[in-house]
Amino acid sequence: MPTPPRWAAPCRTTGSIIWAEFPSQNGTPLAGRPVFVYTAFRKGGCALKTSKKSLPARLAAAAFWLALWQWAAVAVGQEVFLVSPLRALDTLVRLLPTADFWGRVAFSSGRILGGFALGCLCSVALAAAARLSRTVELLLDPVLQLVKATPVASFVILALVWVRGRELSILISFLMALPVLYSAVRTGIASADVQLLEMARVFRIPAGRRLRAIWLPAVLPAFREGCRTALGLCWKSGVAAEVIGLPDGSIGDALYRAKITLSTGELFAWTFVIICLSAVFERAFLALLDAAVRRVCGAPPPEQEAQP
Repeated sequence: MPTPPRWAAPCRTTGSIIWAEFPSQNGTPLAGRPVFVYTAFRKGGCALKTSKKSLPARLAAAAFWLALWQWAAVAVGQEVFLVSPLRALDTLVRLLPTADFWGRVAFSSGRILGGFALGCLCSVALAAAARLSRTVELLLDPVLQLVKATPVASFVILALVWVRGRELSILISFLMALPVLYSAVRTGIASADVQLLEMARVFRIPAGRRLRAIWLPAVLPAFREGCRTALGLCWKSGVAAEVIGLPDGSIGDALYRAKITLSTGELFAWTFVIICLSAVFERAFLALLDAAVRRVCGAPPPEQEAQP
């Protein structure tokens, strides 16, 4: 990282350094608005971190729980109550080639992810509005606290009065994601460095550059963790809504059918599918978010990196 010039400001909260380049004469910065603003991230600072555990440890833990599951299935001795891992895997293998399986996966995934996307957009908009207006903040807080505290089943039963079963998982996923993401964005906004904001105001840095250099580095780490939590909640609550609303062609409908026909193997197979879908979409979304962060709030320009 280059040595910060005199008009660089370090961010204590995010670990980044904000450069503001001003018109200069003979190496002396002149008064006025900066001509260029960018953010450079220190190692271990604003970069979005993910915990990495060793692969052997993960495999050993998975093998332990699979062995315990197999032992419990043998001890029970009745597949109606508990199937073995091999039986559940065999059921899943039989489901995979069918068009019905992929149709249900597409149906539920599209609606649950649609509700999550709506939650992302609305949470950012509402958090920004609450930042600008104390009245908006006071009006939103009790509503979002109520949404966060209300059981999913109550929302599902009440929502069935307003929407059809096919749209139920969209609404429920949206309601579960909204308070989590709103709280995450508000936390990120509150963590923005006050000194950097004051510098931006004094030097009249444009709003777009201010957003890129100050607000995004402060908000995105908290928003990322909120998305990780919200995605898991969306999948659990969305499928639960489908089990109650029973829309045709959904994963929740398949779970309910497996339950009433005592097909325990299918219950475990579909549960495994839900877990895998949640994990895959979480990793994919976070990877896309990290790529967007690197693109929008990336490293200094090449000419600055080349400086000693």
